[in-house]
Amino acid sequence: MLIASPSGASAIIGKEFPGKFTHYGLRRKHSFRVWASEFPAFLPKEVENIKDQFARNLASRIEMLPVPVSWTKNHIMSSCVKPKTLSKTSPLVLLHGFDSSLLEWRYVLPLLEEAGLETWAFDVLGWGFSNLENLPPCNVASKRDHLYQVDKLIFIDASVYAEGTGNLAKLPKLMAYAGVYLLKSIPLRLYATSLTFNRLSWNTCVDWTNIGRLHCLLPWWEDATVDFMISGGYDVSSYIQHVKQKALVIWGENDQIIDSKLSVRLQCELPNAIIRQVPDCGHIPHVEKPAAVSKLITDFVQADGQVDIPAGLACLKKV
Repeated sequence: MLIASPSGASAIIGKEFPGKFTHYGLRRKHSFRVWASEFPAFLPKEVENIKDQFARNLASRIEMLPVPVSWTKNHIMSSCVKPKTLSKTSPLVLLHGFDSSLLEWRYVLPLLEEAGLETWAFDVLGWGFSNLENLPPCNVASKRDHLYQVDKLIFIDASVYAEGTGNLAKLPKLMAYAGVYLLKSIPLRLYATSLTFNRLSWNTCVDWTNIGRLHCLLPWWEDATVDFMISGGYDVSSYIQHVKQKALVIWGENDQIIDSKLSVRLQCELPNAIIRQVPDCGHIPHVEKPAAVSKLITDFVQADGQVDIPAGLACLKKV
């Protein structure tokens, strides 16, 4: 099963997806240097400044695994958090949103593990902490090449109706790099964090901003983001009706980034989906309301039989 977070991310329940990772053996030992503290050396040194203990715990578990891709014989050393245990059922795969990292799942992943689910989290190509020193393509097709077929889908405040990067794809490279530089600036990130969540204290807002922009401090982040921008970005609305898998749409009731009306539209256009709104919650429910989201995910993953599809707004049910 695939679970996607805001701005296009998802969760996956998939029989085939982890193959690219487990092909090299979940139990295979991967060596890496570690800072004087608990963090792997490939993370930016600024990880030491993060206060959130859940983020620190998840960061300490990040590993690099070689992932084969179609456009080169070389493997992409990809950052992920592996499950603590394997199960006989389909695994759960957590995907973060636009220009983010697997640290989005710092609160929900432990809860899903406690529920007995085999849970993977990995970084989408071009974002997160994967090694992109050789500057591989980071366009939509390359990102998709990381994914395999899935059984079920969960969309969390997903921006599936965005029409790509629009006119940004036509910018001269110099201007594109200037825009990307602004994208990682602390003032802009602070403002975005304050819009994304409800009623954060200043200290929490600063810390969560540092978590959200940690991957931007890697030396190849700007190149990867510009490559995605000029490629045109995601424009997937025409494909929604072709998604045949069972789907769950989770949406923060007070999302100030994406209109909640689009959650109803998404549920109605997906052939086999239900929707659940999370009250008193903004754009990233799995960070703001992890207990509610983990319960929704667990119930959906463990449910048997077909998903009922209520008509129109009748399907709207609060947690």
